[in-house]
Amino acid sequence: MRRTLYLTRHGETDWNREMRWQGHTDIALNAQGRAQARGLADRLDGLGIARIMASDLARARETAEIVAQRLGVPEVHVDHRLRERSFGVFEGLTRSEVALRYPKEWADYQDDKHVTPPGAEPHALVVARVRAALLDVATSPFGEAPALIVSHGGALRVLLAAVTGQIIPPVPNAAVYELHVEGHHFSPARLLEASPVSAA
Repeated sequence: MRRTLYLTRHGETDWNREMRWQGHTDIALNAQGRAQARGLADRLDGLGIARIMASDLARARETAEIVAQRLGVPEVHVDHRLRERSFGVFEGLTRSEVALRYPKEWADYQDDKHVTPPGAEPHALVVARVRAALLDVATSPFGEAPALIVSHGGALRVLLAAVTGQIIPPVPNAAVYELHVEGHHFSPARLLEASPVSAA
């Protein structure tokens, strides 16, 4: 059976605004992030989404809850496999702070994004867990209606690159990719056009 999945990144947090690595650190949405979640729901309205899955981290979970309430989806299913990649010693720091404190590790990471900083989650493990979560959603018995997956920028980039062979640019907050899954095959992902976010 062919299943449509909509993959989105959570709304903005204060650490996003400060350009700090978040990883597994559990940072809540800020006011702009909540506005982005409401705008996201408006953009998704009419697509027939019947199931919403979210990372267990607060910024993704709250984004999903706001969307679910506005779309009338009764429940958000939480799956820790959808959480962001752990970035180890980089977490909580800006890129300039990382370069200052960990110059060798930063240089290695800049040369090859598959090289993980100390304490970070290996690239292949991120792909494996997120891919498994998506396949579970795609094969779950809830009919043929589309599902929404609320995850994180880093996790979504590495997953989409691995399963579609596409080069995925940095994923903005509340950006949405449309992905079709048939069996264990993923189609090329399509970035849905973003609309302006209201602060209302």
